Amino acid sequence: MGRYKKILVAVDGSESSMHALSESFKLAADEKSWITVASVVPSYTGDLDILAVGNVLQSMRRPYEKAISDALALARKKGASIKTVCEEGEPYERIADLAGSEKCDLIVMGRRGLRRFERALVGSITARVIGHTQKDVLVLPRDAKIGWKRVLLATDGSKYSKAAAKKAIDFAKSYGGELKIVSIVDVPSEFYAESPETVEALVKKAKGYAESVRKQAEASGIKAEAIVREGEIYKVITDLAKEQKANIIVTGSHGRTGLKRLLMGSVAEKVIGHTPCPVLVVKV
Repeated sequence: MGRYKKILVAVDGSESSMHALSESFKLAADEKSWITVASVVPSYTGDLDILAVGNVLQSMRRPYEKAISDALALARKKGASIKTVCEEGEPYERIADLAGSEKCDLIVMGRRGLRRFERALVGSITARVIGHTQKDVLVLPRDAKIGWKRVLLATDGSKYSKAAAKKAIDFAKSYGGELKIVSIVDVPSEFYAESPETVEALVKKAKGYAESVRKQAEASGIKAEAIVREGEIYKVITDLAKEQKANIIVTGSHGRTGLKRLLMGSVAEKVIGHTPCPVLVVKV
């Protein structure tokens, strides 16, 4: 316990964000954490010279202020204690900055139901927060529950996935869960015919990554299974999560800088867009 001492939950009044807050109360109780609830009013980009700008700004703030009010009411109902913050700015930047200034260890966000095209891009505030923050990010699809009994960990042997493995093992041990470790080989189909030895070497390497984590988990007394699959990474992970009835997916996220932070389409973001269960993105 105590991996996350302070949690920042982002709310915007949507059902998904309020559900994420409700689930955060349970996590905070288990982890003995403090919760800060943040709502960020997007900056007004219209004509500042118009006479009605004051009314426009007030109208823009209203739903976000209501989100804070609803969060306080939900906290009272659940018997939880929270700190609230309502600010203005670029939402993903302010959320990431607040997590730093509030010294939070984890950012929790809800994921709305996305249409097919949106799922492919995950063109959301959530994706941009993941790109900007150095804090772990937990994303909950609407109606999904946080659980640690069946943890699916994706690993590729990188320092990012090693950090994710450490966190996954820690949670599984604390909550009596079991761990499924998947390492994925994703190569163009022509490689199988043109360079089968390359594919074989990649499969062997993937087995090594998964087996290494399995041994670490079992050394900590956790039931673990190493799995190697071939295919498109995000699809393999999400399909396996459904197949194994995973409570949560744990994955690492490569750090990004500059314009890359604004680009969508990383594996973590695609997994978030397609999976029915919560995803914990562990940052280094």
